[in-house]
Amino acid sequence: MAMGSASCISLAVLVALATAATGQLSSTFYDTSCPRALATIKSGVAAAVSSDPRMGASLLRLHFHDCFVQGCDASVLLSGMEQNAGPNVGSLRGFGVIDSIKTQLESICKQTVSCADILTVAARDSVVALGGPSWTVPLGRRDSTTASAALANSDLPGPGSSRSQLEAAFLKKNLNTVDMVALSGAHTIGKAQCSNFRTRIYGGATNINTAFATSLKANCPQSGGNGNLANLDTTTPNTFDNAYYTNLLSQKGLLHSDQVLFNNDTTDNTVRNFASNAAAFSSAFTTAMIKMGNIAPLTGTQGQIRLSCSKVNS
Repeated sequence: MAMGSASCISLAVLVALATAATGQLSSTFYDTSCPRALATIKSGVAAAVSSDPRMGASLLRLHFHDCFVQGCDASVLLSGMEQNAGPNVGSLRGFGVIDSIKTQLESICKQTVSCADILTVAARDSVVALGGPSWTVPLGRRDSTTASAALANSDLPGPGSSRSQLEAAFLKKNLNTVDMVALSGAHTIGKAQCSNFRTRIYGGATNINTAFATSLKANCPQSGGNGNLANLDTTTPNTFDNAYYTNLLSQKGLLHSDQVLFNNDTTDNTVRNFASNAAAFSSAFTTAMIKMGNIAPLTGTQGQIRLSCSKVNS
């Protein structure tokens, strides 16, 4: 009997050691080393979103564009590099918010909280700040020492993507079709530039509501005005809800890559489900966000904890 309990204890110790060695992410990662980390990130995000609601969408997008390139390693925050890639240049925003949160964290816990974790938590806090669901974020990611504009150009799906291209891009990151449709629902907040939907409103698309297309033309001329903005969700632009999917049912998806999800195709039923069942969307979205946040993190002794998110430690 004594032997049995001894072997149980040693097994538990081995499991704990193995977890530490493989650098498993854990929601309690900063509980001892920086107990105020999560509260600090949350208040920084809340202040930013309250002064500019669009910032919630920008921070969420920053996390997505980080995770799809080299994994969730804050490579997107390094100056130049990925920031100059096609999907990012002139459209990524929110760097100042992350820098300001990082400065606060450095003052209370020096070189402890990674930029990659700040981005991941800020994405969750942004969704919550705009009325969306919450979830527990696994922590312990470390920051990369490299970034790749080439991978940003090849791995980030664009606004002109077809359903099959979207599926392939997400599957490459181990995210299935339901994850892809749920994560697209992040377009329930935020804005897009005219250059990203011009073809859809002038190119003779048959799957766009005529009145909706006409209303968009006023602020998106056939030439010029590339940076003019339109809400991705015309119904409740600053509320994180399932209206994105209801809009798709009436052919009011702003981007081509939005409307392809409901276009007499294999994803139609998932869109119908999310449109009629807000809880089903929330559940699928949180599941997919956790999966996305777990893409190829650097853990343990890999990478580093950057002192400043925009540059590698010297």
